[in-house]
Amino acid sequence: MQKRQFMRLGATLLAAPAVLPALAADKKAGGSGPVLLTVTGDIGNSNRGALDPALDQMMAKQKLSFDKAYTFDFAALSALPSVEIHPTLEYDRRRHSLRGPLLSEVLRVCGAPAALQNCALRAVDGYAVLVSAADIAKYRFIVATHLDGKPIPLGGLGPLWAVYEADSFPEMAARPLPERFGQCPWGLYHIAVRKA
Repeated sequence: MQKRQFMRLGATLLAAPAVLPALAADKKAGGSGPVLLTVTGDIGNSNRGALDPALDQMMAKQKLSFDKAYTFDFAALSALPSVEIHPTLEYDRRRHSLRGPLLSEVLRVCGAPAALQNCALRAVDGYAVLVSAADIAKYRFIVATHLDGKPIPLGGLGPLWAVYEADSFPEMAARPLPERFGQCPWGLYHIAVRKA
């Protein structure tokens, strides 16, 4: 490669980190990369149609059904305002940094009703929990995309994790560490919204 081409390529790569957030923000709502999160149920906005049992195999096997949904890829989630929390995790008993948008912000983008009863949060392994609107607000759940400054990998706790900072709430901090995160599915991929 000629020196001039190499220098131009180097300058382009150095500029890329400054340009990427702007590109992510300009992306169409929902994004165009691989879908990481699908929100269904009582939502006012949608960017995809009904469940296709042939192509949505995992959702069909987990007995999900919907006529419309709102989907997010990594860039669309990363473009939302993010929050950073520092909970002590049960897996290594150490404090970690987790970053991502508030769950309430994700629901707002989907057009979830203000009078929300609960959300079913479902992980790729089928683990599912019902979380009340009151708990979503009180504990300030986030949809974590980053752990200790790096995207959370699939096969680890990600790529998405619905989680809160349990250490900040006396009733949670009083529990044994393995009991603090029962409402926090890692490997989150689906949210079903139910209005009050």
